[in-house]
Amino acid sequence: MSRIKIYTVNEMAMEISSLAVQAMIYEVSCYPSPGLVSPVSCGAHKDMDFFTFIDSTAALSKYLTLFIQEGFSNKSYREIFNSIRKIGITAEQDMFVKTKGINTHKGMLFLMGISCAAVGKTIHENKSFKYIQSIIKEMTSGIVEKELMQLKDTDAHSHGEKLFLKYKTDGVRGEVERGIPTVFQFSLDFYKENSELSINDRLIQTLIGIMQNCNDSTIIHRHSVEVLEEVKETAREIIAIGGMKTAKGREKINNLSTEFIKRNISPGGSADLLGVTVFLSLVEEYMKKL
Repeated sequence: MSRIKIYTVNEMAMEISSLAVQAMIYEVSCYPSPGLVSPVSCGAHKDMDFFTFIDSTAALSKYLTLFIQEGFSNKSYREIFNSIRKIGITAEQDMFVKTKGINTHKGMLFLMGISCAAVGKTIHENKSFKYIQSIIKEMTSGIVEKELMQLKDTDAHSHGEKLFLKYKTDGVRGEVERGIPTVFQFSLDFYKENSELSINDRLIQTLIGIMQNCNDSTIIHRHSVEVLEEVKETAREIIAIGGMKTAKGREKINNLSTEFIKRNISPGGSADLLGVTVFLSLVEEYMKKL
């Protein structure tokens, strides 16, 4: 039997990580989510289903706690970021073991891991919710320059690296270095504004809202920048006619689900940002009670 690791984790880290797990389960549980895996559809994915996502979330749950615990320290923002990246490599390996090599949560793990650590650090420094974004920026400062700008064709291994070389799109690294602006400047407020909807409908409404602006690298990887722009424009049209609040909007979302399956379109980047939006919304409520 291999040597069992002993971790020191405070109760708050466990409480906050449960919110991250909740958010990840919410993201995969809502439908109709065009092109995405849900309890009723595999979307534009042939190698995974709802249960693959539950398995993956279960495998990652302990690491979410460890990301937050890293934030509960006197380490510098950069030191915390370097620590959680090491934890993230192990987390990703465990995810792939659980899913038999299927990439369910690689993008989500990166975004959620950074968000979790930043939340832990914000609380540790006795700061308010609004400081989380600036801490994320501090943690990830220079990541695009360091990891993408220096790339040569032979160095590119990940989808994000290959897309940067082809399109100069900085993907999830650029998003975190800017402090996840899609969430902090848009989707958190949008999620709040739609709180009168049922949980399911609110999640779908927010997903479509995010799709309006998200430079979704999953779509670019599978298709092209042109298809991405088409998806954004369709999302804007849906929100303009009310989205999940109107019969016409719902019908258009249902039609989009059918179309995305046929065309193999999956807004996976938008789905990851939805998960982070839900997590930070739950965190904001949690921090009000501290």
